[in-house]
Amino acid sequence: MAAPKLKMRLGDLLVHEHIISNEQLMQALNSQKSTGRKLGATLIELGYLSEHQLLEFLAQQLDVPFLDLSQRRIPTEVASLLPEIHARRLRAIIIEYDTDSVLIGMSDPADLSGLDQLEDLLAPRRIKLAVVMESQLFEAFDGLYRRTADIESFASQLEEEYEQSSDFELSNTFLDEGGDATVGKLLQSVFEDAIQMRASDVHIEPDEKLLRIRQRIDGVLQENILKESKIAAAMVLRLKLMAGLDISEKRLPQDGRFNLQLKGHNIDVRMSTMPVQHGESVVMRLLDQTEGLLSLDETGMPADLCERVRHQITRPHGMVLVTGPTGSGKTTTLYGALSELNQSTKKIITVEDPVEYRLPRVNQVQVNSKINLSFSSVLRTSLRQDPDIIMVGEMRDQETVEIGLRGALTGHLVLSTLHTNDAITSALRLIDMGAAGFLVGSSLRAVIAQRLVRRVCDKCSEDYQPSSQEKIWLTHLAGDGAEQASFKNGKGCQSCHYTGYKGRIGVFELLELNEPMMAALKRDDAEAFTQHAKAHPHFKPLALAAYEYACQGVTSVEEVLRLVEMVEVSG
Repeated sequence: MAAPKLKMRLGDLLVHEHIISNEQLMQALNSQKSTGRKLGATLIELGYLSEHQLLEFLAQQLDVPFLDLSQRRIPTEVASLLPEIHARRLRAIIIEYDTDSVLIGMSDPADLSGLDQLEDLLAPRRIKLAVVMESQLFEAFDGLYRRTADIESFASQLEEEYEQSSDFELSNTFLDEGGDATVGKLLQSVFEDAIQMRASDVHIEPDEKLLRIRQRIDGVLQENILKESKIAAAMVLRLKLMAGLDISEKRLPQDGRFNLQLKGHNIDVRMSTMPVQHGESVVMRLLDQTEGLLSLDETGMPADLCERVRHQITRPHGMVLVTGPTGSGKTTTLYGALSELNQSTKKIITVEDPVEYRLPRVNQVQVNSKINLSFSSVLRTSLRQDPDIIMVGEMRDQETVEIGLRGALTGHLVLSTLHTNDAITSALRLIDMGAAGFLVGSSLRAVIAQRLVRRVCDKCSEDYQPSSQEKIWLTHLAGDGAEQASFKNGKGCQSCHYTGYKGRIGVFELLELNEPMMAALKRDDAEAFTQHAKAHPHFKPLALAAYEYACQGVTSVEEVLRLVEMVEVSG
């Protein structure tokens, strides 16, 4: 195609069409000299116009369509006609193609050099141009240029090596830490794909005739099946080596951790192995240290609840618990609290298994059961280290609970987690674990219960009408107001990989203990405690908090009912 050309320079054209003023153009040109960025990006950065305005204007001037990528389903095989390295470099993606032409989406359609290179790469097909937003372009890259093909290719190659070599030769190859071995390339592709898809966990599960590699994305597992079942042992062997585990032990579970530097991300990997029928299953939790810690405000905690939590964690003594099942974000909330409390005037000690994030100035202790360095023993020692604040990773047994409660009673702020269903049952759970009622009633100050729900994708969000069965549930939950409420649902788009959801947000329930609740605990009256807790004017159950998010369009009715079911089933 003949590359489209603007009749005037972009800046002059924008001024001529009264989209920006001449003064704004001069300021942008001056700024451009110091930053070296393109004029369009500079104008957007200075706030003189939006990316949407600029691209719509360019599309009009060049007489090409301006397309919303989030609303188009691009098959992977279509996008792959342009290799990823060129697509990312030229900021271009193939949207459609036939035998004679290709429709190319570009974020900078005035890039004549890029157009020339695309013509060479895609010849003899003729190029038809469209304008797309750069942010949508990169989201499409991450979804379309996954590492699935690389994973399948390396798996096939590894199986061939497996069949042609002896076990001894393979062991030496797999123990090569240089990364040249095929198993190293395979694992690198697995991790790169997980990071690209924002996965929190990677599962490697051998079966009789296949190998499953599953990723937990926004709390839901997504599966990739490999027919090369024999390669599982090689992958586990290499992972064990990376985590410093005993590679000869295959009969017992093992835990370890290692660090990865991939694609500009610093990933801390917590790894657990378990013997299963057809080998060893491996689960790896991926913690992206690059993103840093979330503050309490960034967890999704509503502003009013956040202030009440801050009041509780800045008290000089007492115990504050964060509860919920595994993977509900308890540790993230605790670290958010610690990051706010971490001051030069405070002595903070943490007892963890494992230490997930490294914090400056905080004395963090890793529990080690092999040498009897348990929660209770470290906690007992911590109280002799003159701390102001102690964070205990988990209240696991009666001894840890009692030491923690006594520490809270004797002038320390104690933060910890508990695997319970909701805030009300948490206080009673401490008594069930053997702690005296008077000790719990005197020491416990607040309990935060939490869950994570998926966010509705804002790119494909649309109005949703609940079914008759859902309306019954919602009315039971929120009363007659549910009839007038409006809800949203994601129909699925390129941005959310056609799931309708993108990201997660915390749902919180805060119980602040008052005098009637404390008195009920001291006399071991569980029924009275529950009644006083539910009657507290500021208490809002988890399900109701999730329902309010649904009314705001943040999450869906489906997610609210899923949370209600989880709470009721485990309650």
